[in-house]
Amino acid sequence: MAEVLALRGQAVCLLASGDPFLHGVGNLLAGHVAAEETTVVPAPSAFSLAASRLLWPLAQVTQISLCGRPLELLRPHLHPGARLLALTSDEHSPAAIAKLLVEAGCGDSRCIVLEALAGPRERIRSVRASDFNLDDIDRLNTVAIEVVAGPQARVLSHSSGLADALFEHDGQLTKHEIRALTLSALAPKHGELLWDVGAGSGSVSIEWLLADPSLTAIAIEHRADRVARIRRNASAFGVPHLQLIEGSAPDAIARLPAPNAIFIGGGATAPGLIDAAQTALLSKGRLVVNSVTLETEAILLERYARFGGTLTRIDIAHADGIGGEHARLSGWRAAMPIVQWRWVKP
Repeated sequence: MAEVLALRGQAVCLLASGDPFLHGVGNLLAGHVAAEETTVVPAPSAFSLAASRLLWPLAQVTQISLCGRPLELLRPHLHPGARLLALTSDEHSPAAIAKLLVEAGCGDSRCIVLEALAGPRERIRSVRASDFNLDDIDRLNTVAIEVVAGPQARVLSHSSGLADALFEHDGQLTKHEIRALTLSALAPKHGELLWDVGAGSGSVSIEWLLADPSLTAIAIEHRADRVARIRRNASAFGVPHLQLIEGSAPDAIARLPAPNAIFIGGGATAPGLIDAAQTALLSKGRLVVNSVTLETEAILLERYARFGGTLTRIDIAHADGIGGEHARLSGWRAAMPIVQWRWVKP
């Protein structure tokens, strides 16, 4: 923007294609120039043009920009019957999108490649993702997707507490019932930042990010193998922007941006960790600590007595067979209880 700002005070014309405020240069301009200094004359966006060609009501279509961004961002939106419009980076993107759909178990999805819309080279072609064979694709293109999910498709529910089997883990995983209660306690709100301390498989920070596109998260984990696993999980769940910090808390959190929420799922007995977390939180920030050991529970009891908040014991039991392999009887098999402390900073 330096060249534009250098002309301040003069009449300047900035040309851009489409709607400059829908993934365009207008977003950049707005960060430097006041509305009173500008007159904007938008043209139809790539999404509007695509919808007009396909007769797709835009209010019922997921619109996503993959221009310069990871294709994995599509993954949370791959639901049966969904319609997606994806703004791409180049001529290679449509084939890469088709490959991702096949890998996600959505190979029967219909991909419509809309090239150079509203120009003399406009062309629209359709192909099933698993049969993708289009070539000579114009660099300027948008891909429309009608999602068809196969029986083994990886479909991510919109609820919290996603199935444990969806995550790659080594046993260090907040189980789905506890994860749903934990996300509820963390109470994500627009634009907020989460620290996930002792992240394990990254399940809590991943589901935090899935709750809303405006959210951000930092996962802190001291084991290199688990950091690599979190990175793979983040990609598989379509949140590759999850920030990873390899290190031990509290040292690893000393210079991080102040969070709106902190979850401590492991390592709560580390000296000074809970003190550091309480200090780092922004006003009205939420601290949630889960305990499965008596040692951590004792710490939480002491914190609850000193600072208040809420202390909750969570007991989960699942029906399971009993009485030997030939018996047809069932009983309740209890999981280890969880004690959860939630504190809101004044």
